Amino acid sequence: MSDRYHDIRDAVRDLCRQFTDAYHREIDARRGYPEAFVDAVASAGWMAALIPSEYGGSGLGLAEASVIMEEINRSGGNSAACHGQMYNMNTLLRHGSEQQKAFYLPRIASGEWRLQSMGEPSRQLAPTPRR
Repeated sequence: MSDRYHDIRDAVRDLCRQFTDAYHREIDARRGYPEAFVDAVASAGWMAALIPSEYGGSGLGLAEASVIMEEINRSGGNSAACHGQMYNMNTLLRHGSEQQKAFYLPRIASGEWRLQSMGEPSRQLAPTPRR
């Protein structure tokens, strides 16, 4: 059975080879953020996989995005540092106005801006009394 994503896998793997295990261990040891690695992944266009081409992205699908994340992990990186940039923009893509998409998505696609936060509503079992 052939892997129809072999070109993506090879390209992501080649990029990841620039960042040794020692690089990732040092970042982990100091509980840092792999800035250079994420910049390289973004500059190569991999973070823009799900952004439509009309906004500067690759216009790839979810399967391709998953392959990219898989290869980052397989190559010794940690896709957790990257996945927010790739997936969080979906809210903007689905619910943003055309003006918002035209303004934000090209900057996210180019890596000029990062969009990596996810939030969850806090859950309280009982309301906190006000004083």
